Amino acid sequence: MASEDLISRARAGDGEAFRALTEPHRRELHLHCYRMLGSVQDAEDALQDTMVAAWQGLGGFGGQASLRTWLYRIATNKCLNALRTARRRPAKAWDIPGIEPPAPTRQGTAVWLGPFPDSLLDGGFDVPVGPEARYEQTESISLAFVAALQALPPRQLAVLILRDVLGFQASEAAGMLDTTVRSVTSCLTRARANLERQRAHLRHAPSTIGSAQESAIVARFVRAYEAADLTALVELFTDDVFLSMPPMPHEYQGVDVVTQFFRVLLVPGRRYSLVPTRANGGPAFGSYVHGADGQRHATGLFAVTVTDGHISAMTRFENTVLGWFGLPLTLPAGRRTEST
Repeated sequence: MASEDLISRARAGDGEAFRALTEPHRRELHLHCYRMLGSVQDAEDALQDTMVAAWQGLGGFGGQASLRTWLYRIATNKCLNALRTARRRPAKAWDIPGIEPPAPTRQGTAVWLGPFPDSLLDGGFDVPVGPEARYEQTESISLAFVAALQALPPRQLAVLILRDVLGFQASEAAGMLDTTVRSVTSCLTRARANLERQRAHLRHAPSTIGSAQESAIVARFVRAYEAADLTALVELFTDDVFLSMPPMPHEYQGVDVVTQFFRVLLVPGRRYSLVPTRANGGPAFGSYVHGADGQRHATGLFAVTVTDGHISAMTRFENTVLGWFGLPLTLPAGRRTEST
């Protein structure tokens, strides 16, 4: 078989053969690491560690499982190690100058959560899943779902993704985690119960991805935001609209308090431009404030969830994520620039 020849050549030190073996799985492994870690940069780091470990450990690959399963084993364990560091990160204090936010509804815990560019989904999103999968791939990449996953203990997180998202059998998951089928089954039961307790977030899953209705709502959002038209903006929100802004822990639930937040953000004399992109399967925008120097300066990225004809959730990320979306930190004055 061609794969056996590639494995033999890779074991002998042929880097091109190793790349030919692993490249078909690279995007899906990156997405797997993102679901585990909630950060595209952390996922990229874990993926690189996975590839180094695979290259160094290829001699120990005995072929009892598929190469894909073997790579998932390495990636999952690299992510479990990385979670020990990621979850120790402190929340960031409010640091938006000139804006005093209303009191948050609650303090979020997944302060390391970041967006995943749709441009990276090709080759990683529509991968075959096993018969054990319980979630549609569109739901399994949504910000609401990924945020809810981050509330699970690391071992439960790994088991739930392997079993319910990717559809690996219990025996396969047990092999990846060096444990027993009984332990995996028990862990999965606890993980599902814990995930159910996160349904307050999961109910904001998008229902109109890529539809004409979504496009119409998004267009109205852009017009209202750029015009600082608070009334038109609030008309788009559901009654229980949810707003979060990692790495700051502030979270707002409900149309009244979210309206208060945008009232202090969209003030007279401050103008914004929104540059469209897509994140986690849904609409997103690079946000730019018009400066006195004639430039437009990036303030962050908004990811928007449209549910049943209204905006049900928004997540604001810092401008440090914009590079993943091909968006610059400054734009010249003039017409809005389409994202790449």
